[in-house]
Amino acid sequence: MASEHVSPLSESNSPAIDPLSEPYNPLAGIDVSLLRTRASAYLQADEMALLESAMRFSAEAHAGQFRSSGEPYVSHPIAVTEMLAEWHLDHQALIAAMLHDVVEDTAITKQAIAEAFGRVAADLVDGVSKLDKIEAHSQEEAQAENFRKMFLAMARDVRVILIKLADRIHNMRTLAAVRPQKQRRIARETLEIYAPIANRLGLNNVFCELQELSFRHLHPLRYEVLTKAIRAARGNRREIVGKLLVTIQERLPQWQIEADVWGREKHIFSIYQKMVDKRLSFSQVLDIYGFRIVVKDVPTCYLALGALHELYKPVPGKFKDYIAIPKANGYQSLHTTLIGPYGMPVEIQIRTSEMHHVAESGVASHWLYKDSAERLSDLEQRTHSWLQSLIELQSASGDSTEFLEHVKIDLFPGDVFVFSPKGKIFSLPRGASAVDFAYAVHTDIGNRCVSCKINGDLMPLRTELKNGDQVEIITAAHANPNANWLTYVRTGKARAEIRHFLKTSQQDESIALGERLLGQALRGHGLTLSTLPRQVWDKFLREVGSQEKQEIFTDIGLGKRLPAVVAKRLALVVEALGDEYLQGRAIKPKTAGAIQISGGEGMAVQLARCCHPIPGDPIVGLLRKGQGMEVHLSDCPNLARYRADRERWVDVEWEANNDRMFDVDIRVIAEHQRGMLAKIAAVISENQANIQHVSMDTESSVHSQTYFTLQVTDRQHLAQVMRAIRRVPQVLRITRLKANEQK
Repeated sequence: MASEHVSPLSESNSPAIDPLSEPYNPLAGIDVSLLRTRASAYLQADEMALLESAMRFSAEAHAGQFRSSGEPYVSHPIAVTEMLAEWHLDHQALIAAMLHDVVEDTAITKQAIAEAFGRVAADLVDGVSKLDKIEAHSQEEAQAENFRKMFLAMARDVRVILIKLADRIHNMRTLAAVRPQKQRRIARETLEIYAPIANRLGLNNVFCELQELSFRHLHPLRYEVLTKAIRAARGNRREIVGKLLVTIQERLPQWQIEADVWGREKHIFSIYQKMVDKRLSFSQVLDIYGFRIVVKDVPTCYLALGALHELYKPVPGKFKDYIAIPKANGYQSLHTTLIGPYGMPVEIQIRTSEMHHVAESGVASHWLYKDSAERLSDLEQRTHSWLQSLIELQSASGDSTEFLEHVKIDLFPGDVFVFSPKGKIFSLPRGASAVDFAYAVHTDIGNRCVSCKINGDLMPLRTELKNGDQVEIITAAHANPNANWLTYVRTGKARAEIRHFLKTSQQDESIALGERLLGQALRGHGLTLSTLPRQVWDKFLREVGSQEKQEIFTDIGLGKRLPAVVAKRLALVVEALGDEYLQGRAIKPKTAGAIQISGGEGMAVQLARCCHPIPGDPIVGLLRKGQGMEVHLSDCPNLARYRADRERWVDVEWEANNDRMFDVDIRVIAEHQRGMLAKIAAVISENQANIQHVSMDTESSVHSQTYFTLQVTDRQHLAQVMRAIRRVPQVLRITRLKANEQK
């Protein structure tokens, strides 16, 4: 891209024109014959005239700009438009392709393009263009924001990504002209994002070419070595492949099957992937050749499969029926692997001509093959559903980097097909869990799921799904997503929705906690939240640069602001404005009082895991920056490190009549005898306590130390349980574990 962003259309930048000479032609010396041939084959005369105008407009805009290879810059948009014309995209997409770098690299605006070529073309150009003057803390954040914009534009109009893919293909074909470091960065980006997008849209030819070019520039030495190895293997196996082709072509007519048959060589990158994934040498990768068979209809596909399985033995577990269950991108074929002559495995793909169109061109088939209306409408529906899911991911994601992470997860093709109880098929990534399935059905199902049945059996939610599993999700009205789910979900939607729920819940809980903490701090100044009028809040918010008081409550609840500091500043604002804002009420400082804690406040209030406080224990609250409030035992050793920061300490006390259960750790030392653990467990159960976890230390042959994590209602309940355990004759000692004691 050019370094100077000066509009070539300005008077100072326009070439001098001799009135007696030939009219100025900005396309002089530029070969546009192929583009004209391809476009004129299907565009109307008025559409072709607009495209010609766009070609001249682009050439003038990029006049004086050159690519790294030394070619005039306009050669790039011409090459991109040629590709789109080959796919038969409409004239608006072709115009946008010709102008796709004009807004980014010159002073020409989107409005100028809209006036000259229409709003649709201008919107397409805007969707492809990078964000201008983006404010970001890093290159990665800026790039993530650019991708976010592109994906959302793509969700509105799929032509945006088709233009971008054609743009990326041409850039990759000419990547040798840029410096090696930039080559590797662009190649990695292409392999991680653009190639998977092409695959997700069913653009198989684009997908394979982008993978090959990325591999070539990312690992040039490996690419060269594999290329030579494949060339040598091609010569060694040419005779076998030729015999196989002839045998298949002779066998199919014997079954009254008319078919086009041709051999194909696996792409270098797919061979490399197989070598890496399965840790094989090149000589161990035997199936580098395959055959494609195209027949007239679906029944003939299965007939051809039977004919080939009679001819050669199939490899067990290598048959895949993508006709009955298409891939997420609409791809349909029968795949089988046969043991050919000399034990060489051969991959066979069988499909109809309509399936072949979709397999090669994907969503571009919409423009190329409009005769297959029913098949294409199904593909368009699948594509539309995926594009709409991008909008859902955007609404559930916190920022551009998180959004891009979720999209990357979602771009890789689904390998596992599972069924709902009603027989609906869902395609999920390999390794997906029942939680992924729940969110695939509906966001509300995911948020409320508590357990699942897989093939009729109750199973944990983290269970990894396998092909053919029937999954039933069991929900509860008051259930909520668990942060632990993030450790095993695989789909972008599930990850985004869980994070979105947790963030929203934390914010709501933080607002409530912040309001309680500020109310407590204000009492020390003789104020209450209810007596502070709007004028006081307005002045305070202007001073601290916030929009609304909920932001202040959130910051206090998350420990980002100290309630005592906020209360003091609010008191100063009241003093400055005068007590008439308090309706003449005298300010009388009061004892602040303690915050009531139930233990069920959610993520904003956490009971410290180091000391496990329970009702009845003397406690203190500690505001942790960005984490809310932690409740510790008042003698917890871990509080010592915050002794110098006492402003973060909060007076708290247990709420009365609490019926929750709380975790507490105890250690029991007893004689090492058979059945001892069972006796202690029975006593615990008799006293209405639950055992959450148990572990034993049996190094001594005489005594054993058993560590229990119990659930009790309060300190009195714990004392009752410990007295009952102490009455067991073989128990020598029982203690409650304190902070930092080893379990």
